Amino acid sequence: MAIISSKQPPLEPEDSESGRDGLPLVGRSPKSPAADEKLLTPDRQPEDTGKPEERIRPQRLAEYIGQKDLKEVLAIAIQAAKARNESLDHLLLYGPPGLGKTTMSLILAAEMGVDCKITTAPALERPRDIVGLLVNLKPGDILFIDEIHRLPRVTEEILYPAMEDARIDITIGKGQSARTRSLPLQKFTLVGATTRVGALTSPLRDRFGLVQRLRFYEVDELQQIVLRAAEILNTPITPDGAAEIARRSRGTPRIANRLLRRVRDYVEVKARGADVNGAIAAEALELFNVDPCGLDWTDRRMLTVIIENYGGGPVGLETLAAATGEDAQTIEEVYEPYLMQIGYLNRTPRGRVATPAAWRHLGYTPPDNQLSLLQSPPSLL
Repeated sequence: MAIISSKQPPLEPEDSESGRDGLPLVGRSPKSPAADEKLLTPDRQPEDTGKPEERIRPQRLAEYIGQKDLKEVLAIAIQAAKARNESLDHLLLYGPPGLGKTTMSLILAAEMGVDCKITTAPALERPRDIVGLLVNLKPGDILFIDEIHRLPRVTEEILYPAMEDARIDITIGKGQSARTRSLPLQKFTLVGATTRVGALTSPLRDRFGLVQRLRFYEVDELQQIVLRAAEILNTPITPDGAAEIARRSRGTPRIANRLLRRVRDYVEVKARGADVNGAIAAEALELFNVDPCGLDWTDRRMLTVIIENYGGGPVGLETLAAATGEDAQTIEEVYEPYLMQIGYLNRTPRGRVATPAAWRHLGYTPPDNQLSLLQSPPSLL
């Protein structure tokens, strides 16, 4: 469990040269699928923790790029809370990883002039863990719980009276001598973050006054993020270089910043003193096996197998897993979502189908008689 004060920005790393397993990325083969997976995963990695990254994280709402609707809603909530001299209402942020949920909670604390204590749901295994956090909160403080859908049931039930009535109920003793004692708490704001809002129980979800979704970023927004990060990292970059990195970032700022660091490494080693322009950025990212649409080696391998081995599909999940050597759950939860978002893969009642756009992207000519996505499977009657 980590506790971070918003008055002292959180310690997070600049992306170092190491990947999830601690091995140097630069020393690996540029065609290594493992290296590609680490570059393009939106999940936080060891290289994203440990060294200061507070310079890259925006500190105020005005500095936060993208999420225009969310910023407008939160700006109104902040102004109203300050005018009434109250704490913010409880806030639930949901959406894919890497879009800025933790950063937003720290910004809220900075805007309100309070501290932000950060923890994760798996760290709150026992009731005393959450009780210890709650009793030490000062008026208006923000408690940020990441992956809140993974809270243990007992811990979640302790939060109910804390969120509604600023109190916790503690049972003292056992059996017939047991009695309940209520401890008052300071008014605080709970900010929950989750990638699976549907996994939250209804009683917990209904206690949040604000429920907001973070969306994927547009290329122009990511371009601004890359330009800002490059300036902070003292990396000369042109607008077309930032746009090239943005296009390959899967709509995720965390990936954009990670790719920027890899391009910076490439420039320092291979093109000393050169500004990062579009050509250099493309050359560097091709070396790391990240193509112009943000696909990595495994993404292209899956689509190639569907096209070459099964005529573009449909092909079942288990068959695809066996043909590619990937775990079926990994394909379904890690690789398929992005391929479906960009329109390169579709799920039909009969299996997975590579779309004409995927055929063209990989240099194939789609057949005229490819299975229509609207076609129903043949009747068994």
